[in-house]
Amino acid sequence: MNKLLLAIIVAIMILSPIYSASTNSGTTGFAITYGETTYNNPSYKNTVINYFESRTSRNLDEANTEVITAAEVNQVAKDITGRTYPSDQIFSCAMVDLSYSQGIKVVVDESKITVVTSKMYATALKSTGIESGYVVVTSPVSATGESALTGVMKSYEVAVGTPIPEEAKKAATDELYTESQIAEQTGQDPDKIADLFDQVKQEVQEQNLQDPAQIKVIVINIAATLNINLTDEQAQQIADAIANSQKAQSSLTDFKNQLESVTQQASDSQGIINQIINYFQGLMDYIMSFI
Repeated sequence: MNKLLLAIIVAIMILSPIYSASTNSGTTGFAITYGETTYNNPSYKNTVINYFESRTSRNLDEANTEVITAAEVNQVAKDITGRTYPSDQIFSCAMVDLSYSQGIKVVVDESKITVVTSKMYATALKSTGIESGYVVVTSPVSATGESALTGVMKSYEVAVGTPIPEEAKKAATDELYTESQIAEQTGQDPDKIADLFDQVKQEVQEQNLQDPAQIKVIVINIAATLNINLTDEQAQQIADAIANSQKAQSSLTDFKNQLESVTQQASDSQGIINQIINYFQGLMDYIMSFI
């Protein structure tokens, strides 16, 4: 039994520096943003924390946290949506975990977020070069979810440690707002509209187009294949939003490079932590067999 105890002590001494290195390497790739109204209301904040905890096995204390203010939301969205938000109306919150290494997965609290879907967030985020990570969006009260995109992008900035250029953030916000408006106007499933945007963007990127007139032709053609009836004005709105997204791509090089680097680090670190947990679980099972 003394040999077994010695083995445990040695294992802890060996693995502790590995664990420390994996969890203290600068940015954690794990971030949470709270809308300022939610953050300032203990009941609201607890509701959001409980939801996040139900959607992750991570310790929320490990996350870098930021508060999203009305000024930040309005700076990005006011010229696009035509709305300005007071400081007592910023409810939406977001969690981003870059240790998720299987593309991008967005979970939306559908009991609270009433308009924007997971697919719509994922489509808009691709306009900022984001195609990886685990994203959770919620609110303590009912919200459309449009303004939550600011919090999601801020969560990525905090997790990555590099800002997303303003041009790209506004393009993504414009795209999400246009998606939600087209879905409402046409009565189509919002995810079907997100599919339309996805397919158009893919073709536009393959052809390296930025001219709204050329993009509009693609919008009309793909909408027809998806049985989505658009007015000429709606097709133009989509073309303009996607053209702006394309124009913003050249500004994203630094952010995308850093995102890739931090995602790899976060994934590796979480893998090491899981190995440590599995090792000690096996060790404890072995110990218990002697008791």
